[in-house]
Amino acid sequence: MMGRGGLKLTSPAFAAGGELDPCFTADEEDAVAPPLEWTAPPPGAMEMAVIVEDASSDGPTCHWAVWGLSAQKGKLLEGETPPRVGKNSLGDSEWLLPALPKDDPPHTFVFQLFALDLPLTLMPGATREQLFEALEGHVVAAAVLTATYQASDQDDEAWDDDDDDFA
Repeated sequence: MMGRGGLKLTSPAFAAGGELDPCFTADEEDAVAPPLEWTAPPPGAMEMAVIVEDASSDGPTCHWAVWGLSAQKGKLLEGETPPRVGKNSLGDSEWLLPALPKDDPPHTFVFQLFALDLPLTLMPGATREQLFEALEGHVVAAAVLTATYQASDQDDEAWDDDDDDFA
């Protein structure tokens, strides 16, 4: 999806406004962060940052806070560990797997890409709020990509391990 400054953010895993695959959510056992790709930022950009939030939750729920990405056309591969990662809403420095109640309507996840005019001096593990504060006044281009997700109606009995004997 096109954003400010001609920057464009896409994902090979879902269309803009499309559905997030369960392999990027808590509905699958080995889930990872989705892949992202972006166009070259405008001249003067020195670093890229990504913030992913659930726009449908009560208050901001941060699923990913990433910075330290090279200011050029680039991508994050599926499950790739970014250069610097901040704390998600649970206080972990990783992709927070969307885990939605089965009766919730679809949630909208907002992937925000920022091109910055200086390298950030934030330490890994910074909070969402600290990252937004550091971005203030330094965004030269931005792009947004959204995806929706609704928990599956699969029967939880498939995960029942009571019959396993580890003795």
